Amino acid sequence: MFEKVLIANRGEIAIRVMRACKELGIDTVAIYSDTDEKALFTRYADEAVPLGSSILAESYLNIDKIINISNDYGVDGIHPGYGFLSENSKLGEECAKNDITLIGPHKDAIEAMGDKITSKQLMIKMGVPTVPGDNEGITDIEFAKEKAREIGFPVIIKSSAGGGGIGMRVVYEEDELGRAIESTQNIAQSTFGDGTVYIEKFIERPRHIEFQVLADNYGNTIHVCDRECSIQRRHQKLIEEAPSPIMTEELRERMGASAVKAAQAVNYNSAGTVEFMYSNGEYYFLEMNTRIQVEHPITEVITGIDLVKEQIKIAAGEELSIKQEDIKVQGHAIECRINAEDPLNDFVPTPGKIKGYRSPGGIGVRMDSGVYNGYTIPSIYDSMISKLITWGNDRDEAICRMQRALSEFIIVGIPTTIPFHKALMKNENFQKAKLHTGFIEENKLDLQLEIEKVVEQDKEYQKTMGAAFLSPKKVAAISAGVNAYMNSVIKNKDK
Repeated sequence: MFEKVLIANRGEIAIRVMRACKELGIDTVAIYSDTDEKALFTRYADEAVPLGSSILAESYLNIDKIINISNDYGVDGIHPGYGFLSENSKLGEECAKNDITLIGPHKDAIEAMGDKITSKQLMIKMGVPTVPGDNEGITDIEFAKEKAREIGFPVIIKSSAGGGGIGMRVVYEEDELGRAIESTQNIAQSTFGDGTVYIEKFIERPRHIEFQVLADNYGNTIHVCDRECSIQRRHQKLIEEAPSPIMTEELRERMGASAVKAAQAVNYNSAGTVEFMYSNGEYYFLEMNTRIQVEHPITEVITGIDLVKEQIKIAAGEELSIKQEDIKVQGHAIECRINAEDPLNDFVPTPGKIKGYRSPGGIGVRMDSGVYNGYTIPSIYDSMISKLITWGNDRDEAICRMQRALSEFIIVGIPTTIPFHKALMKNENFQKAKLHTGFIEENKLDLQLEIEKVVEQDKEYQKTMGAAFLSPKKVAAISAGVNAYMNSVIKNKDK
């Protein structure tokens, strides 16, 4: 097992990894930019080392600096979390050169699954269903037109090297193809350094379903249940749940087997996620994320398996102790991503100082967070504040529990997505699990009206809770004033 692990990340995922390390008896090292000097994760680690500049290329993406710190502090393992360097094969190469273990898959798996065309070709060879379309990349406009006619409009143009929906363009008419291809190529080149794009059939109103996988270095590969991630805005997930409401044992067996095949195609050896689109009874491989996912807690909650600890154990050379038949689903879990964004203004980021903070609790409630009262959400990083997870014996109970937990969650000082989540939990279509990736847009008017009501209600509620967020001096002054008043009342009563 590792003696000391450096977490090459920040925020709640850094704390999440540190918690797993502490339970395994591993010392932790945090690295932080100037902006994150007062962040919670720097205080939670056993040691914290400054990176200096807040510019990503000079801090969290600076592999040389991270490796040098690891060597200086006697680190024998690096965990990249998610985002940043988590799917960068060069980090693994540099770790190997310095006798440091990257807690993640080998570089060939990262590179193969990082290229959408290559990964699609691999899936076809393994017999995993894929979306009809081009499997080699667009060479010219005539090729694209021919392929589009073959698979039928609408089609979607994607970047081979990209992810997160960046640059994707849906095309409904042939005369739109040229502009769409050029736009996606330009964005792909500037964002990922690779302008290769490809064309696929656009699946309308699909569900986004993913399978957690675990694989060790001895050929053992399993899936750890499914998750539904269809509630998205701009191809970014806002709410996830496990298991998927449409899942049956037969469908889980088929999709799970495809997920395992996908991992085996690249000899995978870590925790990862295989993502699918599902529509009209059919499913199609979308991509594989070669890292731990933001939404991994909901899988942990319904299976009782600590995925981060399993990931660390695999990297330490241990064999999987869990077999496929050991995986049991218990109840239902929902995760709401609480972001510093304004749901009444197209989810625009709203960085700023948290002037009041009270997190929910109680049975079946989990909070993964990296903030505190008085903390300032920076503008240069991701807008996620925390992840609120609830568990129930069934989906209805998980929703009711989420509604209760959200009603307890107070963040004063900046707009957040809490009102959006409150509105969504009350939405009839959501409660009936009529989900697809265009859900928010389709229900936009109803959600907007409900969010406006919630925002006004929250303002009144926060006024009544204001005393909970006063400084100790103000609280002491108020208490002294109340005591003096009560004493005077008592004296007058005695008279």
